[in-house]
Amino acid sequence: MAKVLLAMSGGVDSSAAALLLKEEGHEVVGVTLKLWGEATDSGCCSVSDVEDARFVAHQLGIKHLVFNLADDFGNLVVSPYIGAYMAGLTPNPCIECNRSIKFDLLLERAMELGFDYLATGHHARIAERPGRRLIQRGVDARKDQSYVIAVMPPDAPQRLLLPVGSYQKEEIRRIAAAAGLRTASKPDSQEVCFIAGGSSKEEFLSRFGPLNPARVYDPVSGVTVEDGAPFETVTIGQRRRIGGLGDSMRRYVVDKDPVTRTLTVGTAEHLMVSELPVEKFTDFTGKGGQLSGVIQGSAHGSAVGGELGPEAVRFDLPARRIAPGQTVVLYHGDLVAASAMVTA
Repeated sequence: MAKVLLAMSGGVDSSAAALLLKEEGHEVVGVTLKLWGEATDSGCCSVSDVEDARFVAHQLGIKHLVFNLADDFGNLVVSPYIGAYMAGLTPNPCIECNRSIKFDLLLERAMELGFDYLATGHHARIAERPGRRLIQRGVDARKDQSYVIAVMPPDAPQRLLLPVGSYQKEEIRRIAAAAGLRTASKPDSQEVCFIAGGSSKEEFLSRFGPLNPARVYDPVSGVTVEDGAPFETVTIGQRRRIGGLGDSMRRYVVDKDPVTRTLTVGTAEHLMVSELPVEKFTDFTGKGGQLSGVIQGSAHGSAVGGELGPEAVRFDLPARRIAPGQTVVLYHGDLVAASAMVTA
C-alpha cells in the first residue's frame, strides 16, 4: 500500500476520502492548508474548518498537519484575483488555487516529504490509460469537479488519488455518517474563502482600490446611460437593464472597455462567437497542437463541440461567449484532454 498525503478541507468529502483510503490499507496523513490569515476568514480552510479536519483525523487515528501557505496564497491567488477584476476580467479564485496551491505547491511538498501520492476530496476520478493517467468526470454528474481541477500540470494525475469520485454525494454522506464522522452533515462551502461571510465581492475589492460606475452603450439604438453597478465587477454575458429603448429586447453585456469603463450591450445573438483567444494551455494527452472534442466553459455548463489549442478555442457552431479570465476545458468522452484560460 502507498503513503498518501490527503488534503483535508474540513468538509465531508475529504473526511470520507480519509476513511476510504485508510480502509484500502494506505498510510494516510491529513493536511489542512491555512491560506488566509485575517480574523474574519470564512468558508473553505477557515479556522473552524481546520478544527473539523483535525477532529476527523483524530477520530480515524491518522496524523494531521497544518501547512501555512498564506503568503503563497496571497501572492498567487488573492492578488491576481484583485488585479483581474480591476482590469475588467472575471477570475475564478478556486480554479487558480487548484492550479497554483493544491496541485503545484502542495503536490511538490508531498513528493519532497516522501509521499507516494497526494489525495483530495474532489468529485472526479483518475483513469488509467496506456502510458498515462488522466482526469475523469466524477460518477455524480451534479457534483462533478473535473472542470475545476483540469488546470493542474499535465503530469500531476500520475501522483494523484481521488477516492470519492466513484461515489454519489449521498453515498459519501452515508459513509461518513456510518463512521460517526463529525463532518457527515456539514454543508458544502459555497463561498470565496477570503471574502468574509456577510460581506460582498464589491466590499472586498473596494479595500484595494476605487470601484468605478459603468457607462452602458447600446450600439443598436446609439443610447448611452450611466449604470450604478461597478464596472469592475460586471461580467460579459450578464444581463443589463438600460431602459427606455422601447423594443422590449433583453440586453446583455457583450464587451467591456476598461479605459472608458464602458459596457457595450447587445442581444443574446450578439454574444455568440466562433473563436476566442486563450493562454495557460495544458495538454493532458501529450499530442500537442489543436485538440478536438467537446468544450465546457463552466463547472456545470453545457458542452459544445470544438477545438482547443495553445492560442485559441474554436467552436464547431457559434457558442455563447465566455468571459475573459474564465477557464475552458476540452473533454474526450468523460476524460479531460486539455484546458486553457480565455483572455479576451
